[in-house]
Amino acid sequence: MRFTRAIVCPPGDNFADGLTASGLGTPDVALARAQHENYVCALEECGLAVTRLPPDEAHPDSTFVEDTAIVTARGALLTRPGAVSRRDEVASVARTLTEFFPQMEIIRAPGTLDAGDVCDADGHFFIGVSERTNEAGAHQLATWLTGLGYESVMVDIRATGGLLHLKSGLAHLDGRRLAAVEVLARHPALRDWEVLRVPAGEDYAANCVRVNDAVLVPTWFPQMAAALRRLGLRVVELEVSEFRKMDGGLSCLSLRW
Repeated sequence: MRFTRAIVCPPGDNFADGLTASGLGTPDVALARAQHENYVCALEECGLAVTRLPPDEAHPDSTFVEDTAIVTARGALLTRPGAVSRRDEVASVARTLTEFFPQMEIIRAPGTLDAGDVCDADGHFFIGVSERTNEAGAHQLATWLTGLGYESVMVDIRATGGLLHLKSGLAHLDGRRLAAVEVLARHPALRDWEVLRVPAGEDYAANCVRVNDAVLVPTWFPQMAAALRRLGLRVVELEVSEFRKMDGGLSCLSLRW
């Protein structure tokens, strides 16, 4: 899949008030904004036209814009985030997405869905069932994807321990190739895929993002970067330390299609 567009939302002044269980300390908001701008520049250098939403000061987690929608070449769907405090984030993203997708489906109660639990592998979707995405939301998404002609499979990550979202431990690299942390690499849903196991101690780097001819990877994970380069992939390392403090990563920071 070749991406041409993205939506981002810079961190607001209240970014440090967002949800987190990382225990890594309070983020530096100014540094987070600088890291976010570098991320946006990387997307633009990969050929994407980036729409910047204004910071949403009412919602400190709104910079993790990916969670609000599933966007495909055939249509878009608005999510219903599992954290109640995040549900109103969807509205501002929806206003922008309607410029490109006038008709959008939505996840309905009692379903919940964070898009961080959805990994699109060139039209084959892995749907995570997690503390944020329940079975009802996952089934609604799967039904919608089937209607668009896509395949999907559910991956329950609630017993994995430590994974907030599916894409905290799984990424599509190219073709039939995935990157996965060890606890997911053994999952039956990945049996027919070529899996690059994320090196021990570098699990955070599993949240990498293939964007056209590059793979965006967080800095300070040299074994993962080297493993990707050995596969012939062009690696772009980006510092996201302040987003990691808030349980976020590279994929969370944009909606791409």
